[in-house]
Amino acid sequence: MQLSVIGCGYLGAVHAAAMASLGHTVVGIDVDEQKIAKLSAGEPPFHEPEFAEILRAGLDSGNLTFSTDYAAIADADVHFIGVGTPQRKDGQGADMTYVNAAVTDLLPHAKRGSLIAGKSTVPVGTAARLAEQAREVGVRLAWNPEFLREGFAVKDTVDPDRLVYGVSEETRDEDIATLDAVYSSILERETPRLVTDYATAELVKIAANSFLATKISFINAMAEIAEVTGADVTQLADAIGHDVRIGRKFLNAGVGFGGGCLPKDIRAFTARAEELGRGESVAFLKQVDEINLRRRQRVVDLVVDSFDGQPFGHRVAVLGLAFKPDSDDIRDSPALDVAVRLKGLGAEVVSYDPQAMETARRAHPQLAYADSLDEALDGAEAVVIVTEWKQFKALDPAETAAKVARPVIFDGRNILDPTAWREAGWTYAGMGR
Repeated sequence: MQLSVIGCGYLGAVHAAAMASLGHTVVGIDVDEQKIAKLSAGEPPFHEPEFAEILRAGLDSGNLTFSTDYAAIADADVHFIGVGTPQRKDGQGADMTYVNAAVTDLLPHAKRGSLIAGKSTVPVGTAARLAEQAREVGVRLAWNPEFLREGFAVKDTVDPDRLVYGVSEETRDEDIATLDAVYSSILERETPRLVTDYATAELVKIAANSFLATKISFINAMAEIAEVTGADVTQLADAIGHDVRIGRKFLNAGVGFGGGCLPKDIRAFTARAEELGRGESVAFLKQVDEINLRRRQRVVDLVVDSFDGQPFGHRVAVLGLAFKPDSDDIRDSPALDVAVRLKGLGAEVVSYDPQAMETARRAHPQLAYADSLDEALDGAEAVVIVTEWKQFKALDPAETAAKVARPVIFDGRNILDPTAWREAGWTYAGMGR
């Protein structure tokens, strides 16, 4: 099929390349000329495993092109909306500027009878509003939320665990048939497909993110209790995780969640619920957010306490800057936040991340950045692990001790073996352990 993808950031660029890999002819549209130039040259503007390969394959095959000109979408049967919905600068709600602009800008170029398929995470009620706008020029609209995880985005796009179609009752059969044609190779693998109304499709993504955020903050709340009782939150999570009603995934206590989705989505959901007069229904999400932010400060407090409340001038190695491993995304990153807070208290912070160095340096030039893990560790009086990269988990406690000035480590992700590190002479502190 002929497809367009409006917005070539993280979501849109991956979706465009993935659809091309399934055999469709795809044009990606973005207003950022520099980004389009890089993508057109086969250079990923962000780090994501497997993305570079499918990007270059799509370009080489001719199935994938990029442009800043909306006229390039004229032949497309389906237009995917993959622009961002960041938190508003003047409040907690979602900033709909980019979604609104994308629809307004594409409609003059879309052929009659084509379908807009929204993938951006939006406040419930958005699709119905945009459908009216599209209907005026003979274009249909569906909402087709994405569920990709950074670090697994390519797999989650070409082999998702479910597909959700939010469609209009008036054009239901036609919308389903069109989306089924787009995802035919995925549906052949018996991937679950759920057809809903607009509002349900919009709520699916925001509800899923809210649940995951709640689960993470729940175990971090238990870590707070564990820290004052002497319990081990990791063993606690293992024990309750055996209950099939609970499950072990997303029960890893630590410095908390970040990124471009969970934090802003739970805030936007809260704001939208309040607009609908049902703020009390999701009021608990405010506490989820508060618990999450407290865990960042907890790591900082532990480091400061290790210097008897006087961190000024002490060298601290902060390992990790991205909000999660296998990514260079620093949006609302707990790791970067910890580094900035320690720097603000006067510590000599030296940070290292396998992928996020350049993005972090542009955002926070006041921090010092090491060129290697060894350089970050050299002479450190405290080591803080805040992103769970495999390289950090694989550190040898004895070898690492020989590189630092003081063997004190703060495991903000609970990825190390406390016994092994303590036996090697380290003062070890985890989160809720």
